[in-house]
Amino acid sequence: RIIDSAMLSAIERYVKQAIIHKSPLVSSSALVSSLHLFHKSAENASIVKRWVGEVNEAMKSPNKMVQYHATQLFYQIKANDRLAVSKFVQRHSGVATNGSNTASRVKARLRSPLAIVCLIRYTSKLLQEEVMEGRAAPDGSIMDATELCSVGYRYLESCLRHETEMISFEAAKAICTLPTQAPEVVLPALSVLQLSLSSSKPSSRLATVKLLCGLASLHPNLVARFNEGLEALIGDSNRLIGTLSIMTLLKTGTESSMDRLLKSISNFLYHIAEEYKIMVVTSLERLCLNYPTKFRVVIGFMSKFLREEGGFAFKKTIVNSIVSLMNKIPEAQDIALLFLCEFIEDCEFVALSTDILHLIGNYGPQASSPARYVRFIYNRCILENAMIRAAAVSALTQFAVFCPRLRASILPLLKSCQHDENDETRDRVTLAISVLEDAMISLVLNTDSAENGMRLEAENDGKTSEESSKQDIAVVALATKLPMSFDNLAQRLHAYKTIPGAMESSEPLSYSSLPIVEESSTTPDIQMAASDITETLSGINTIASQMPGELGPKLDQASVIYSIPELASFGRVFRSCKPLPLTEPESEYVVTCVKHILDRHIILQFIVQNTIEDQRLQNVSVSIHTDSTTFEIVGELPALSIPYGTAANCFTVLEKNEGASSRFTPIMFNSELKFAAISVDPETGEDDSDEAYEEDYHLEDFDIFIADFVAKTPVSDFRKAWESIGGANEMLQKFGLSEKTIANAAVAVIECMGMQTCDGTGKIKPGVKQHMLHLSGIFLGGIKVLARCQIGVSKEGAVVLKIAIRSDKGDVSKVMLESIC
Repeated sequence: RIIDSAMLSAIERYVKQAIIHKSPLVSSSALVSSLHLFHKSAENASIVKRWVGEVNEAMKSPNKMVQYHATQLFYQIKANDRLAVSKFVQRHSGVATNGSNTASRVKARLRSPLAIVCLIRYTSKLLQEEVMEGRAAPDGSIMDATELCSVGYRYLESCLRHETEMISFEAAKAICTLPTQAPEVVLPALSVLQLSLSSSKPSSRLATVKLLCGLASLHPNLVARFNEGLEALIGDSNRLIGTLSIMTLLKTGTESSMDRLLKSISNFLYHIAEEYKIMVVTSLERLCLNYPTKFRVVIGFMSKFLREEGGFAFKKTIVNSIVSLMNKIPEAQDIALLFLCEFIEDCEFVALSTDILHLIGNYGPQASSPARYVRFIYNRCILENAMIRAAAVSALTQFAVFCPRLRASILPLLKSCQHDENDETRDRVTLAISVLEDAMISLVLNTDSAENGMRLEAENDGKTSEESSKQDIAVVALATKLPMSFDNLAQRLHAYKTIPGAMESSEPLSYSSLPIVEESSTTPDIQMAASDITETLSGINTIASQMPGELGPKLDQASVIYSIPELASFGRVFRSCKPLPLTEPESEYVVTCVKHILDRHIILQFIVQNTIEDQRLQNVSVSIHTDSTTFEIVGELPALSIPYGTAANCFTVLEKNEGASSRFTPIMFNSELKFAAISVDPETGEDDSDEAYEEDYHLEDFDIFIADFVAKTPVSDFRKAWESIGGANEMLQKFGLSEKTIANAAVAVIECMGMQTCDGTGKIKPGVKQHMLHLSGIFLGGIKVLARCQIGVSKEGAVVLKIAIRSDKGDVSKVMLESIC
């Protein structure tokens, strides 16, 4: 731990001798020390890698601990060499090939149980990589997919029969966790798991139940044979074993066995910790989704524990599960709402009560009998604290807005809250009463209150709900959602203020007149490859205050364009692309490009940082060249001076040619940094001479893609937006993709089209055979574009994309489709 690379080079000979020492204690200690040195620094690792011969010799030691440590060190040395690791596995597994995919047994070299466990894990990792990289199909058998799969699987299968329990279980675990959906691959491991399930050791039972719980998600029919043993483990003294047993039984349970399972769970839940209860509730929700006709039994069971003692996390999980069942099983909505209404009558958690009140306000008006929920809500207005009273007023308002026949009954209830001691509650009540009364007057309903509700309901029956909503002031004022988030609205308003002349304009301010600011996502869209989508500004390492072109996430990047009169005259910026590095971070001159898209122009902003201490740059510009005739250069704005440690902007303006083809293809630009360098005194920072030397510095090429002209803007209801556009300008196409997995294909499609995922379709579960992406965006000119992308795997194993694109203009749909070609 105190040796650096220089000292290690001096004692290298002694360490190598210690590795092959006859004494197992000396050899094992040297190997463990080598492992620590390997991970300490890259310099030490490069020295340790030269000891492969000695490590190979140590693996032949008769001592089991020396074998174990030597196996670990050898793998660390060769971890990045996949061919070497596969040869290592084949050599020590005792399985050889006969020149084909058939494997034969040879004498294995490793005898240490711990070393064999390591070898099993290395083999499992190799087999998983074979599937992930597309060399073995995940929906088929991997036993004979490739030579490596054949050798690896037969080695795992042979370890199932090993006399050491640790080795046989590790082999069974490796087989069960292979990314394959073929049952015949898992079958050999089940006999080992059957024995471990009835083991007298709690650790063996726990490991087995945990493995079966995960396996049940993929192969419930195979795990169902363990149900009898799992039921016996529900009463195990280890509560985690009992919890995992119940979770596994819920995954493999049938509709006929649900009542018996719930009875067992009911007694069990009283004696386990809260975190285990949460796991059981989550599994129960999945079981109900498999057998939706049992929703009454399951929701009733969950609501029973809502009334029992429990912590916030447990009850929050139950409420979330009930809401999830409501969303996925429409028939469960009425009974679920009633149970939730009963729960808030005696709920000790303010956050849960307010969430449920808002939930009732959203779902209750669409229920079969909305009036039955009003009593529960009004009770919260008079019996609870200020936060819950305010939530109850909002819920009552929702009922009055969406149930016109109840307005006359709800208005007196709201008026009784006008003198509430809480300001927030009073403000909500005052706004609701004012809008509702105006809505009733505007519809000329000023006779008897009961008759008013009946007349309004009769009128609405003859119209579509959309037409009625447009005429109802209450719906427009109290129930219309913002087309964007509050944060995004604030960013758009800030960007609007930076536009020259915007504040003096007589044009009414509306959502459509605000500039588009793409919402920054805090979580990746694609679970398995999100880093491929997100670009970061890695080429600039100075403080943000020193970077004139670098802006915070809350600011508009286009403001730097509007601050320069020569550039502001080109008009409003449609969108600003993410910064694109044109040099390596450690280069002498760090250059980053930001593409600003306008109606007929593209302004290229080059952020240039000077990292040479004895130089000052002046008249800095970036010269670009392309063979395309779509755009031509119409102006340049150089940076006058860039001292050491600072950065400045230079600009190039491109204009689209009038006679350019409507078919748009990606345009590649060659770029070169041009400047005059002046020598300076590093200590004083003053110029050494007035003589400047003209220099050129080659930069990376960059492209302008179709995706640069699309702003990522989500829609709250994709289906409604899709139907509102219509199919007049719809384009359909089918493509074969070169990507090996659905996740990578989804990333590539999103990158090509530059659109935003909607409805949570950006999250892709591993191992799926088919996935649907919903994408939305705004094309240059304010043209809305939507796309539905079905990505699947064909019978031949190729990834196929079926895409449908709709937009307000047919040529835009065509251009977006060409972005994938």
